Amino acid sequence: MNSKNPRVLLLSVAVATALAACSGQDGTAAAAASAEAARVTLDESQLQAVNRFSAADVDPAVAACTDFGAHVNGPWLAGNAIPGDRTSWGSFEVLTERSQQIQRQLAEQAAALTDASLTEKIVGDLWATGMDAEAINAQGLAPLQADLDAIAAIDGADALAGYLHSSAASGNNALFRFYAGPDFKDSATNIAYAMQGGLGLPDRSYYFDAAHADKLAAYQQHVARVLALSGVDTAAADKQAADVVAFEKRLAGVSKSRVELSRDAELRYNPVSLADAEKLAPAFGWAKFFEAQGVAAPAMFSLAIPAFHAEVGTMLADVPVATWQSYLRFHAVDDASPYLGDDFVQANYDFYAKTLRGQQEMQERGKRVLDALNGVAGETLGQMYVKVAFPAESKAQMEALVKNLSDALKVRIENLAWMSDATKVKAMEKWASFTPKIGYPDVWRDWTGLATSRDSFIGNVQAANAFNYAWNMGKIGKPVDRSEWGMSPQTVNAYYRSSANEIVFPAGILQPPFFDPAATPELNYGGIGAVIGHEMIHGYDDQGSRFGPTGNFENWWTDADAAGFKQLTDQLVAQFNGYEAAPGKFVNGKLTLGENIADLGGLAVAYDAMKAAAGASADPMTDGLSRDQRFFANWATVWRRNFTDEELAVRLATDSHAPANFRAVGAPSNLPAFAAAWSCEAGSPMIRAGNDQIVIW
Repeated sequence: MNSKNPRVLLLSVAVATALAACSGQDGTAAAAASAEAARVTLDESQLQAVNRFSAADVDPAVAACTDFGAHVNGPWLAGNAIPGDRTSWGSFEVLTERSQQIQRQLAEQAAALTDASLTEKIVGDLWATGMDAEAINAQGLAPLQADLDAIAAIDGADALAGYLHSSAASGNNALFRFYAGPDFKDSATNIAYAMQGGLGLPDRSYYFDAAHADKLAAYQQHVARVLALSGVDTAAADKQAADVVAFEKRLAGVSKSRVELSRDAELRYNPVSLADAEKLAPAFGWAKFFEAQGVAAPAMFSLAIPAFHAEVGTMLADVPVATWQSYLRFHAVDDASPYLGDDFVQANYDFYAKTLRGQQEMQERGKRVLDALNGVAGETLGQMYVKVAFPAESKAQMEALVKNLSDALKVRIENLAWMSDATKVKAMEKWASFTPKIGYPDVWRDWTGLATSRDSFIGNVQAANAFNYAWNMGKIGKPVDRSEWGMSPQTVNAYYRSSANEIVFPAGILQPPFFDPAATPELNYGGIGAVIGHEMIHGYDDQGSRFGPTGNFENWWTDADAAGFKQLTDQLVAQFNGYEAAPGKFVNGKLTLGENIADLGGLAVAYDAMKAAAGASADPMTDGLSRDQRFFANWATVWRRNFTDEELAVRLATDSHAPANFRAVGAPSNLPAFAAAWSCEAGSPMIRAGNDQIVIW
């Protein structure tokens, strides 16, 4: 691993001016931007070193054609154990650690400002109150007392429904997700969506499968512990915990699994009128619910998973009020536990982190406060982050890479043997309408109206939750704002949004091994280039392909093409079903299908783009490796990652991404370019040939 020379970085006038120029600012505005940038500094000597591919990392004892992941990553994985405060450790976590260290410096500076802007004040208030353990412990449950009293006062079905409505309006809906999102049939307009929810465990399978029986038993003990901490006597807490688990098991019985939700986007869309919703669950009172949220009664909204909402309506009538009170009390306290005193934080860690995921140490307070800050006001901190951590030249290089990947994808589509000309016309329409977003939003969100203070950490979190919920509710019935981002700039991730046909790359991921402005091109193509291709291919995966160029949910495939595509993707399902992640535990090829399609297509398109960019130039043969070898090696470097046994088990059940080691080998094994790069012989474990080779994009 490489480390940078210790030095203090201050955003220079030159960089600030370049940023201003990219935004179309004049000289006066550039000077103002420079002065603003000087408010925050970054001591880079305090940062986690980035994780770059190095030829020295390669394990010569494992042939590339036998196990490419072990060949590239084996020594690194063996020498980089999972830190005690994490459940996985690899390229993503290294950058996340580095991002957190940057964020901490910025949050500390924001908390010390005497002339803070609104966004700096929000950051500073959340940080300062979150770090004040003494005040948090002294407050105890007092910040929740009004809500607990309201739960205790419920005396019948009408009062219960009223509480559910009012608590949701404050951003605390224990039963289901309710949010604004683009209409599947009119992606330019937001409608309301009501999803399923209400479960404390990661998936419905945890309530029924024998493999998760120990976790269900531990969860019941956790429920009892939290209820006892909230003031319920021990014997009553044990009885109430059993009631809560039985209550959730009933909800789980009518919930869709992660596999079902990940492989059928249409499950989220069930347009109904208010009258239809009232008939489905009359005891809930949907008209009164909308009124309580401050939303005008809609002509239509999406009541997704109708069987779930019907069961909620039935449970409002036949579940004793006392059981509802136990359920609501538990979730009110459990959801708030990360922001309460030490006993509550410990209980939260012991079950959700240690028991469920195998984390051996609680994260230190600063990391936990940053998690909270990012959860409720990430973009406020993001405005500071990009001033010190994302130079303008990185954005310019990324724009060029996106253009090259887009050109390569166009050629791929034009030459697909299995896709008909009629479908290609539609595929090209979608290709032409891709919108890339790089680094950070062009327009920052307005936080006017969010009032924070130095009085209470959980008070600030609650205020931000309520503010965010009201902001989201205000979108219902309004035009979709395509300038909004779904991730903050400091996030180490990327995404594709089907309703907008956009690909988004936050500044946080634009670091090695994904992106390095100083690296030779093949490393960037094998890293962020493949990620760019991955996100583009999501527009054509088994779910993204159900949305058209404008983001509307529509069928633009011929029947024959759709059938041919399914035949190919079924092969990919079978490939990943064959990967054994732990003794007797296999990857779920159906759950992970969309990501595996995107990996396969994205890597192929990135390789094409690299070759096109290199043209006839001589191969540099860096450290004894060819351009093509380094391209694939950096792809594998991106996917170096260790997991605790418990974390791996949770991911196998719930994560739409295959474990990282299988992503390192899954896509390359289908590409002839990989076999050629490493001179792999027929029959090598890394080579899928003949009918076993999967060619989709």
